[in-house]
Amino acid sequence: MTSFRCKILFITAIAGFSWCFRNDASPEENPNIPVIAKYFGTKGRYEEVNPYLIRDILAVNRSGLQPPSPQCREIHLTAIIRHGTRYPTAKNVKKMQKLYKLVQSSARGEESWLREILTQWTMWYTEDMDGRLVQKGVGDLKHLAVRLSKLFPTIISEEKLRGGLFKFITSSKHRCVNSTLSFKAGLTEMWVAYFSLADVEFQHAVNDALMRFFDTCTKFVQEVDNNPSALTEMDKFTQRPEMVRVQEKIADRLDVPYHLITYDMVEAAFYLCAYEFAIKTANSPWCRLFDEVDGQVMEYALDLKQFWKRGYGYDINSKSSCILFHDVFSRLEKAVNDHNSGQPVAEAVTVQVGHAETLLPLLTLLGFFKDNETLMSTNYASQRERSFRTSRMLPYAANLVLVLFDCGGQDIRLQPLVNEQPVVFPGLADRQESMPLYEDVKRQYAELLNGCDYETVCELFNHSDEI
Repeated sequence: MTSFRCKILFITAIAGFSWCFRNDASPEENPNIPVIAKYFGTKGRYEEVNPYLIRDILAVNRSGLQPPSPQCREIHLTAIIRHGTRYPTAKNVKKMQKLYKLVQSSARGEESWLREILTQWTMWYTEDMDGRLVQKGVGDLKHLAVRLSKLFPTIISEEKLRGGLFKFITSSKHRCVNSTLSFKAGLTEMWVAYFSLADVEFQHAVNDALMRFFDTCTKFVQEVDNNPSALTEMDKFTQRPEMVRVQEKIADRLDVPYHLITYDMVEAAFYLCAYEFAIKTANSPWCRLFDEVDGQVMEYALDLKQFWKRGYGYDINSKSSCILFHDVFSRLEKAVNDHNSGQPVAEAVTVQVGHAETLLPLLTLLGFFKDNETLMSTNYASQRERSFRTSRMLPYAANLVLVLFDCGGQDIRLQPLVNEQPVVFPGLADRQESMPLYEDVKRQYAELLNGCDYETVCELFNHSDEI
């Protein structure tokens, strides 16, 4: 584990980094929003998950937070957060450049949007951008910090930050380190109007063992991540009539032969639309290559990829996050023990910043967003109302927040939230309480708490879940 120190400079007021949008209207009412914006999967904006943020990026929705007693108070908060909006990776830039060259050389037509691509739009994405955090991503984490402090003001407070009761952990990737710095800046810039925090230093620790566990889980790397057959269902879907029709429609719109528009070309166009919107809030002419049905088909293809590579497709996908699971519950247990012994909770707030690949296996291990039916290449139609939808689960700045409450008489409760929306722990949905007892949560996950050893499940020759 490596530690770094950062000195926060306080120049920008909250209003200075707020992102302004016209309103929270639907795409049909707001021409600045692509009609496919809510289908971008892991390339989507956080605002599409919580549309009220389009009107006010610092708004919070407390309606779902209903403690069983007015005396309930927060004693600990853990937030596991995906980095903010980023540039495309070098791999995706290459795909987009290939599509751009094809359109420039072969597309015909007089539609205004196509003329704009051919004569005005230039390929500005370069391989050296390679996933770096963009300015919108800085705002994503700053704004999230402010909103969480408004939702939980007694625990995410200036007093606790100054008192050294916050812990920040991040992946080593630049987009995660910069997202961590942005989250801290969101807090300090919010409080600078009331408190003098200049020259206060806050540490963050780089810990890839926790935040990039997927790199070192040998069984996952060899049997899933580096195994082409692991994505067979996605590959089959790209050959299905639903996807072939999307390819044909794009070829028709560009007036090019069908054979030129492969699935990779369709994906590149989809990403061009997504990145232009996420980074620049622009309804790019590239978005005109898709209608809403096309967006739904593309979302399903990308959901198949995430399902089989990071989600419920293979047991090792979720089990690879055992190390993070145990870390989270050890922090919760330590906070409860501190509190019950009458001592101040030593670590009131833990903020851990990682990747979509960090968050999805953990959400899967906890059992969230699990459908009765497995996502397959052949059941697109029956999965239209599925819970496993990465556009809603894993936008930029996606987060899992766990808040411990003391509701009196050592009545300790645990409230989970995903993307600031309260959710119910699987297996505890039949309970009447909006926040389950912490002991009930531990009983629900007893098998994992007593097992799920990272080194054991990641051994390559553990044949319990062969593909």
